[in-house]
Amino acid sequence: MVSRRGPLKSAVPSNVVSPVRRCSRTACGRPAVATLTYVYADSTAVLGPLAAYAEPHCYDLCAEHSERLTAPRGWEVVRLTDPSAPVRPSGDDLEALANAVREAARPQERAAEGGGKGPGPRGPGGPTEGGRRGHLRVLRSPEP
Repeated sequence: MVSRRGPLKSAVPSNVVSPVRRCSRTACGRPAVATLTYVYADSTAVLGPLAAYAEPHCYDLCAEHSERLTAPRGWEVVRLTDPSAPVRPSGDDLEALANAVREAARPQERAAEGGGKGPGPRGPGGPTEGGRRGHLRVLRSPEP
């Protein structure tokens, strides 16, 4: 808007309108990742993925507040998961990964028999290849 004196400038910068939705909790400015809706008829609080649009009867929550959410006594909390969200690895996944790394670190039986891809020098005085599994390779330092 232009006045007779020139373009109008705001004396106070405004950060009220933001393209990123923020957590609804007081004094929390973190980005929202989930939407909380209360179903009063069923005494249920539903926490799901961030809604496409901000609704006046829903509350947007950041990751920390959505994880710590509790409901009043007698109410049930229903947590809906977002299928497109990355899934945290379970204890079984981490154990399987650790076992695969341990097995890759062991010399293969074929290498001990002298056949196949056995350990060999990688250069004068350089490390030797101890075993190979897929794209993983174990390198050992030469013994003194």
